[in-house]
Amino acid sequence: MTDNASDTPKPKGQGQAMWGGRFSAKPAELMQAINVSIGFDKRLWAQDLAGSRAHARMLMNQGVISSSDGEEILGGLAKIEDEIATGTFPFRDEYEDIHMNVEARLRELIGATAGRLHTARSRNDQVAVDFRLWVRDAVDRSAAQLEALQKALLAQAETHADALMPGFTHLQPAQPVTFGHHLMAYVEMFGRDASRFRDARARMNECPLGAAALAGSPFPIDRHQTAAALGFDRPTANSLDSVSSRDFALEALSAASITATHLSRLAEEIVLWTTPMFGFIKLTDAFTTGSSIMPQKKNPDAAELIRAKVGRILGSLTTLTVVMKGLPLAYSKDMQEDKVPTFEAFDALELSLLAMAGMVADLTPNTENMAKAAGAGFSTATDLADWLVRTLNMPFRDAHHVTGSAVKTAEGLGVDLADLTLEQFQAIEPQITQDVYAVLTPAASAASRMSYGGTAPAQVRAQIARWKELLE
Repeated sequence: MTDNASDTPKPKGQGQAMWGGRFSAKPAELMQAINVSIGFDKRLWAQDLAGSRAHARMLMNQGVISSSDGEEILGGLAKIEDEIATGTFPFRDEYEDIHMNVEARLRELIGATAGRLHTARSRNDQVAVDFRLWVRDAVDRSAAQLEALQKALLAQAETHADALMPGFTHLQPAQPVTFGHHLMAYVEMFGRDASRFRDARARMNECPLGAAALAGSPFPIDRHQTAAALGFDRPTANSLDSVSSRDFALEALSAASITATHLSRLAEEIVLWTTPMFGFIKLTDAFTTGSSIMPQKKNPDAAELIRAKVGRILGSLTTLTVVMKGLPLAYSKDMQEDKVPTFEAFDALELSLLAMAGMVADLTPNTENMAKAAGAGFSTATDLADWLVRTLNMPFRDAHHVTGSAVKTAEGLGVDLADLTLEQFQAIEPQITQDVYAVLTPAASAASRMSYGGTAPAQVRAQIARWKELLE
């Protein structure tokens, strides 16, 4: 279609783009297809309405628009909110995004007065505040869901603070620990995850509304008022940065990716622990599925799917990083691609956190199997070395060598260290006495680890008490 000055554009609200004054022809169908975002950014409707209400009230208070016009706008926005909540709002592709859909519907409801709402505002700062509000809500939910998961872990850890299990390095038996201690490791990880979300929230809690397109506004607006109305600590300090930055989303996605990694590690352990080869825990039918061909199967699919979600969440972080990496200041339409990966990441994270909390509460440990495995693989060898250092005043490297010889002897005989006779020990090191057997059981090994943060049940219970107080 050619540019024709005699073409008469349709009035706004009747099919003409809200920005159509500069153009005499409609966009090509392909342009419309690539440009439209209402299919996904309609999720911002609550944030968009909140931002518009705050902006309208500020414009009234500053005398930029009359009180009558402002009240009419607020009334129209209330009707729109009701329509969206009840599912009767007419979302239309022709208006591209949530902002233009709301404005077009407002014009239909209250007439030309609707056009005053966009005074001293651009879609650039409008989407920046909407998206920032959405991400802020998302990190708040994530932090709360992490705390719920921590509480589920604490409940299991408290019940099983002294239940023995093998501790692993390289997935090989290393030293005996307790099941409660193992679960408390994840309480610590998820605590750091929650703190990352809280840190990110503090940095993102500045309001870009009022930055307009990129340079600010000539109208006598009060950005501190709109910031306060929307729960922000302050307005952003640079209008260019306000509309062009998405590091708040990148930081939130980074925190989400680290959280997903921790979830994946716990999920992997649940998968391992439910196998007959480990037999450490059982899950009920609530968090397992069967096989279409093998009737005996009980698969930990919830854990496996959580384990897979890290790919989706990390992919979202990568996607937005690549979108932003080469953009000059200020706004570019590339930034329209910020929402889908962020929405997808937090949808996946929320589902994973809820499912993991459910699984942790659902699982039942097989303490007998775990205790039996706790002594496998010469897991008390370090206790023998420590005993040699403490009792015989032997340098640790010498004690390490003696212990290695004892392990070799026991391995050759097909027995555990505790099954070696005193004569066999003394053939390796003559100073060893009968007292050595007191440290060669998994229970004694775990109980001896009384250093702060150690696996001794008393230390585990102390950490549980600390976390209970923190989470209250």
